[in-house]
Amino acid sequence: MEDYLQGCRAALQESRPLHVVLGNEACDLDSTVSALALAFYLAKTTEAEEVFVPVLNIKRSELPLRGDIVFFLQKVHIPESILIFRDEIDLHALYQAGQLTLILVDHHILSKSDTALEEAVAEVLDHRPIEPKHCPPCHVSVELVGSCATLVTERILQGAPEILDRQTAALLHGTIILDCVNMDLKIGKATPKDSKYVEKLEVLFPDLPKRNDIFGSLQKAKFDVSGLTTEQMLRKDQKTIYRQGVKVAISAIYMDLEAFLQRSNLLADLHAFCQAHSYDVLVAMTIFFNTHNEPVRQLAIFCPHVALQTTICEVLERSHSPPLKLTPASSTHPNLHAYLQGNTQVSRKKLLPLLQEALSAYFDSMKIPSGQPETADVSREQVDKELDRASNSLISGLSQDEEDPPLPPTPMNSLVDECPLDQGLPKLSAEAVFEKCSQISLSQSTTASLSKK
Repeated sequence: MEDYLQGCRAALQESRPLHVVLGNEACDLDSTVSALALAFYLAKTTEAEEVFVPVLNIKRSELPLRGDIVFFLQKVHIPESILIFRDEIDLHALYQAGQLTLILVDHHILSKSDTALEEAVAEVLDHRPIEPKHCPPCHVSVELVGSCATLVTERILQGAPEILDRQTAALLHGTIILDCVNMDLKIGKATPKDSKYVEKLEVLFPDLPKRNDIFGSLQKAKFDVSGLTTEQMLRKDQKTIYRQGVKVAISAIYMDLEAFLQRSNLLADLHAFCQAHSYDVLVAMTIFFNTHNEPVRQLAIFCPHVALQTTICEVLERSHSPPLKLTPASSTHPNLHAYLQGNTQVSRKKLLPLLQEALSAYFDSMKIPSGQPETADVSREQVDKELDRASNSLISGLSQDEEDPPLPPTPMNSLVDECPLDQGLPKLSAEAVFEKCSQISLSQSTTASLSKK
């Protein structure tokens, strides 16, 4: 795999047609590994001298936000430097020159900025329900399994098992295990096919890491924020609300709030972050487990606009549906309000409607007529630009996906949170896994308490 990837970078320097295997814009581990492995397979099994290049559909600068990918690449000894990122290849220029063929993996709908490339799509390999109205008119292979890496593994083992090296096998094996939550039947993400190909990889390469070990290390890396700047921590798992000219960022922070608030130059960083992205409010929800393995959630609301901040805090404090059970925590800055959240079952997804309610209350109090977007300290020209941008990326004022990493935005076909036996398999984000672990932890605590009685 490593030698193949080195050759891909060299191919970019040549003026020749390219077959680009492109993962989705979320660029999670499944999308990344599926693109690498499928491109590797196609390059090894195509007789003609055609060039197949895997492309990670994010900027190189965004890779540090994906800790599990960084960790896994290091573990299997693949240097980040030999990977190709979206900002390092001009797909639109290649298409205009008649030198581009696209193979989409782990998605089947191009982003709006890439719709002009639809005619270049020659094949799709995905594991989510098809959106017929948006799917490119080409060969489409879709099967509702837990991980797209399972489908790539199947193609390799059925088509040319002799090309599979340990490095590629390790990537596929770990990705399927992470995606399927360690093949846990109680979670229900793994299908029989996922289990089948994990077992086949383990038979072919008996020295692959134990399932518990690789799942634990990848999951830990996914939550790890050490080494990230404050901006990177805020962007790692962020949602956005945009309404009538007011823009609110909601970020999940995987550490204790007290430790977060003690970061050097935090307030300056928060102000710079909001200013750079035109956010009027930043809501940070910290998520972690304490020493007793109990889930903990905390909230911090950063907002320089006094009236807006007051309204949001009042709505959250008095909420009964659901009750947040907030207890004020110490804060040394008037623009920052911090809380301990007593009800740990209220996730960020459940917090979003409350923030929408708070915005409505704010507009009512300011008597801003419906359809007249105004924001304190923001000019009409700025608001109009933001509204134009928001109309292209947000749905009814909410971010596109309430449960998965939004930077970059999750493809449309990834908006699935139904039962596997219904309309397809849900994606599990870091926060979704936290939710499941919280439920298990609370259930165990309740059972233990009853047994003592």
